[in-house]
Parts: sequence; C-alpha cells; structure tokens
Amino acid sequence: MIDYLKDKVVITISSRALFDLEDSNRIFIDAGLEEFERYQISHEDELLEKGNAFNLIKKILAVSYPQTNEKAFEVVLVSRNNANTGLRVFNSIQRYGLDITRAAFTSGASPYRYLRAFDSSLFLSFDAGDVKEAIDNGFAAATILDNVRYEDDEPKLRIAFDGDAVIFSDEAEKIFSEKGLEEFKTSEKNNAEIPLKPGPFKDFLAAINRIQKGFEKDPPIRTALVTARNAPSHKRAVKTLRDWGIAIDEAFFLGGLDKVPVLREFRPHIFFDDSFSYCIPASGVVPTGHVPSGIKNT
Repeated sequence: MIDYLKDKVVITISSRALFDLEDSNRIFIDAGLEEFERYQISHEDELLEKGNAFNLIKKILAVSYPQTNEKAFEVVLVSRNNANTGLRVFNSIQRYGLDITRAAFTSGASPYRYLRAFDSSLFLSFDAGDVKEAIDNGFAAATILDNVRYEDDEPKLRIAFDGDAVIFSDEAEKIFSEKGLEEFKTSEKNNAEIPLKPGPFKDFLAAINRIQKGFEKDPPIRTALVTARNAPSHKRAVKTLRDWGIAIDEAFFLGGLDKVPVLREFRPHIFFDDSFSYCIPASGVVPTGHVPSGIKNT
C-alpha cells in the first residue's frame, strides 16, 4: 500500500466520467489520434463541461474528519489520454477547484492495470470494457451511465447499492436464474444462518462504514441497500452484513417492485446495480453505475 494513501479511501475515475468529453471523443473516433491531439491542445484553455460523475466527485471530496480536517477520500484521475492531451482535463480540474492532484495518463492502454498501484477502492468510468476488466481483476468498478445530473444542498453524501452480485456474491442469484423463484426462496431460508460470500463492492462498503465510524455523531455519508429480495430471503442479507460487521443506514427489500420510487426519495449521488433492467430506469432519476458482475452479465 502506498504510504500517503493508507488512511484514505481512493476513488479512481476516468476523465470522460468526470467531464463531458463526447465532442473530442467523437473526433478521435471519426478523424483519428492526430486530429484528436490537435483539437485537445488547441482547446486546452477552454473549460470542459461537467460530466455525469462530476457532482458525485465534488461531494466525495467535501468529506473531511472534523477533528483533523483531513479528507476521507482521495480521488485519482485515470485516463487513456497522454499527458500532453490530458493537460486540458487538469486545467478544468483546477478551474473548478477540485482537489485532485494525482493522475495516470496511459496513452490508450487500459488503465485498470494501475488501480492496484493507487490502492483503488472504486473505479468509475464511461468505458464498459475498462470497467469489466477491473471487475474481472477483483476491483469494485462501475460504468457510469449517461444519466440525470443534479446538484443539491443536502450536506450528506448518499450512496445506494443493490445486494446480490454487488455487495454480495451472485451465488443466490444463480439459483434464482437457474431454478426459479421458489427454489431461491427455499435455499435462502435454509441457508439464512450462512453468510453470503462477498461481492465486488463489499470492501468499498466496508471502507465507507469505517469513514462513518470516524465521526462521533451525524456522519456526512448515508448508505442504502435497495434490493429485489423480500421476506424471508431478506434475513440472510441482514445476517451477512451483521457477520461482516457492516452497518447500512437504510434498507429496502422490494420483492421485485420498481426501485425507481425508492431511489427518487432517497436521492443518492450514485446507485450501483448489476442489472441493466434496473439501471436504465434508475438512471432517469438518479446518477447510476452499472456493475458488470455476476450471472446477469455473463
């Protein structure tokens, strides 16, 4: 672990998730690398528009421990740009006043290889291929969907998670997929005392929990579990979190109901789900990240 990051929860984020780079990305696709480089350099003093994850990152960077004023998170930019074309991104970071000082510019190579070097707890990107590589190599990662963007005056950072294949493994979801709902319910009832195996976001949720415990009262982060489970299968999920020593602030066991009404009220700055059938409608009301994990994504 890198010494100067050992007390931080590190979020790695791609430049396209942080800023709206679709115009320049289209130039890269249509006209090639040389024209893309000319465009970026000639526009490097122009402020980039905010991307889909901008407000989430702004809220993350605002979380500090009151006793020491130390920031709880470190945000590292990872980009397929090279350092020359990436200058425009850093210029915009500085003009927006974001406290992001570290970056990896990989000149077209997949950035997932460098996540371990930064001790990344979460990787956010617009590139589904990069996210899948990160998931397959054991990192919590999500593809930021082109979704609703909002800023608010709510002081707390709010993060919502699906359960199976996100916080938990997909072991129960496999039974549901292969054998149906009744067999799933029976299995979960019979195994209620046996903790589920960890999913890709278990360690990230645990890290959030550690930050919350660093505040004597009223921590500035609020979490929610929003899952299609219901009774009696909710019991195993609750007991698994208890076994891990992880607390969640709000939990919704919806039994297959639409998640959108709950998300609309909770208003998370990001919602993580493995299922596109939930991600697409959710992205119309809250910022959403697709987690390409588990049987639904094979």
